[in-house]
Amino acid sequence: MKEFIVLSEEVKAGQAKGLPIVALESTIISHGMPYPQNVQTAREVEQIIRDNGAVPATIALIDGKIKIGLSDDELEMFGNAQGVAKTSRRDLGYLLATKKLGATTVAATMICAELAGIEIFVTGGIGGVHRGAETTMDISADLEELAQTNVAVICAGAKSILDIGLTLEYLETKGVPVVGFGTDEVPAFYTRQSGFDVNFKLETPEEVAEMLRAKWQLGLKGGAVIANPIPESEALEHAFITEIIEKALIEAEENGIQGKNVTPFLLGKVKELTEGKSLDANIALVKNNAVVGAKIAVAYNKLS
Repeated sequence: MKEFIVLSEEVKAGQAKGLPIVALESTIISHGMPYPQNVQTAREVEQIIRDNGAVPATIALIDGKIKIGLSDDELEMFGNAQGVAKTSRRDLGYLLATKKLGATTVAATMICAELAGIEIFVTGGIGGVHRGAETTMDISADLEELAQTNVAVICAGAKSILDIGLTLEYLETKGVPVVGFGTDEVPAFYTRQSGFDVNFKLETPEEVAEMLRAKWQLGLKGGAVIANPIPESEALEHAFITEIIEKALIEAEENGIQGKNVTPFLLGKVKELTEGKSLDANIALVKNNAVVGAKIAVAYNKLS
């Protein structure tokens, strides 16, 4: 394992002191947002985690190594570099062997975090079952990873472009708890509403930490979705964003866009059609998740 995993000095020092560590993905930098907002947001999210008592560990693949924690120069590189591979479970071996740059998705970040002994991971939204998956079988590897990897994912629910109902059905089949952090309803990324209920509602970081500890001490494999709604002041109106997504989906189909190219296309199109409001919402929800995730990591670390 030491051959492939490299800890940053900050993460190494944090682990030596017994501090809570919070994993962060890098696909949100390379594929999720435009420059310079991507790098600026990554830096601000890391600082939010520090300000709330934990150590940030942005994860990426560089020169045949899994980097657990990136330097400021490396964050900048991922914000600008061309041809960065969007990395999921299937890609890890190939990218490490070929020493290509890889930005980790939710699934890959979970794998790498578990290898590094990190249980708490903050992101924007998870992948899931795509609309029309009954014919395309387009289902994100994030869901399977949640079923088998012991990492809790703090997010603003599933991305609005997905079929949230089918995503929740898949997670239920796999035994993955979907916990509403202060909410009874599953948030849908840009909006606080989805029309679907969470499995359980918890109000405090301590309650979430206790649930995670009990789950994993029982030997129940798999992660948990901690669904944290976007702040009300930053949320987009449900009917508005739904109409925008429908338009974007039609355009993607007309252009023959498929597979892992669908999400970046749809996010870009939604940004265009909302005149940038979706990007502002995306940034706000990630920062909000960072606050909650750091507090959960601190609470879980005290139990450990």
